Amino acid sequence: MTTETVIPPVLAEVVRSGFVEGHHRGSLVVLAADGGVELALGDPAAPVFPRSSNKPMQAAAVLRAGLDLSGERLALAAASHSGEGFHLDLVRKMLAEHGLTPADLQTPPDLPLDPAEAETYLAAGHVRDRVTMNCSGKHAAMLAACRLNGWDEATYLDPAHPLQRLVHDGVEAAAGEPVATVGTDGCGAPLMAISLTGLARAFRTFVLAEPGTPERRVADAMRAHPEYVAGTRRPDTWLMRELPGTLSKMGAEAVQAVALPDGRALAFKVDDGAARALGPVLARALRLLGVDAPVVDRIGSAPLLGGAERVGEVRAAF
Repeated sequence: MTTETVIPPVLAEVVRSGFVEGHHRGSLVVLAADGGVELALGDPAAPVFPRSSNKPMQAAAVLRAGLDLSGERLALAAASHSGEGFHLDLVRKMLAEHGLTPADLQTPPDLPLDPAEAETYLAAGHVRDRVTMNCSGKHAAMLAACRLNGWDEATYLDPAHPLQRLVHDGVEAAAGEPVATVGTDGCGAPLMAISLTGLARAFRTFVLAEPGTPERRVADAMRAHPEYVAGTRRPDTWLMRELPGTLSKMGAEAVQAVALPDGRALAFKVDDGAARALGPVLARALRLLGVDAPVVDRIGSAPLLGGAERVGEVRAAF
């Protein structure tokens, strides 16, 4: 007996000089305000690794562990930061506040995520560093929670660690489904696989949570301080800044999740991991949710250049 392979639909197409030269396939789900599935493309019920779109759930876990974070610190705990100066300064400050140092981080040494920041960083003579890695805020918060509880800090990335069990349980509770499998993220942290529908449900859970709950505290911090979640030149920041009440978080390998304040939500993954397709697909999905604002056009713009001139674009195909 053979299992038929399902080919994901085209979510975006690459158009150069009027010629379609490529496609980006994937799966997408849009939830209505009541949580019902309004649109499903591909197989949004299949498990995926949400990558950094899981970070709000990880940040909620450190709160459940008793760590008292708020404001910019809590936003940074849920961040894939750009490596701008204010990000790095706050990571170091968070570590020092809990008697920790950058040497305690188990993030892989890296350059700033933002290309412009990386150029400036290298031009200043710096080298790859654990603090500069975009997940360092999350790791600083995890280590602080371990120190608070007397948990082993050397093994804080072990899936069996008490903190990571809290993350696992929190992901399942927010998504409304069991974790399908556990892998290892690029930063070394355990990575819980859920469906895109579960991911959209999780973001909906965060924006609709009661005030004062860990989920709502994380959502409120991210929305109040989006530049700490991403950076000054990043779509997640633009979206949360210009559409008040919106929660947005991208993940590596072209994953994106968004929830609007009334519970409408979306999640998608571009199958080949192409980040250039994120903006056009996100903009189209937001329009399907009824969002019409200048920031949507800004996010959706993905020009292709030829000889330093615009000759085409990556555009949504659904």
